Amino acid sequence: MSSIPSGSRRRLSSLLALSLALGAAGALAAPQAEAAAAFRFTPYPAPRPVPALSFLDGKGQPTSLAAFRGKVVLLNIWATWCPPCVREMPTLNKLQKLLGGKEFAVVPLSVDRGGLFAVKSFYQDNFIDHLPIYVDPTTKVLDQLDILGTPTTILIDKQGREVARTLGPQDWDQPSVIAQLRHYIAQPGPARAQATSAHS
Repeated sequence: MSSIPSGSRRRLSSLLALSLALGAAGALAAPQAEAAAAFRFTPYPAPRPVPALSFLDGKGQPTSLAAFRGKVVLLNIWATWCPPCVREMPTLNKLQKLLGGKEFAVVPLSVDRGGLFAVKSFYQDNFIDHLPIYVDPTTKVLDQLDILGTPTTILIDKQGREVARTLGPQDWDQPSVIAQLRHYIAQPGPARAQATSAHS
């Protein structure tokens, strides 16, 4: 822990405690969760700007959230030490297989201090074969996005704006979730949106 600032150490400790609690609560509430209504995004009254985020890709090269402009992005902030994150990762993997492409991407951004090695080992051990690797071992993204706990998943539209977020694990490959995402995917991208407003 000595390699990161004390503020980040406190935040990581809090995130770990919250994630463990969420994992325990999820295990206890599993029967009730199955019977509950399917997860639905609650969009904000108006989209919110997203700060400029920089991180590393699976080759250790710098990249940023701006590289995904024009796509609907499901940005998942997670870590290998977070039990609820581990639980939902296979469903994110399936979601990327189903919808990933020119107009949609799951962006799983790990805040593991172990960086690429920790995430690559996790992917291999858990047969995660459709998700790319993105890491922020500095954990700066936690402050930039005001992350209160992991996993936190942020829905970003084609204009690069945050339209909704959720804290805690979800079953991302469920038909109801896929239908919601398809709704956002069907919205016009930046160029089309500008052309539409220019002619209105």
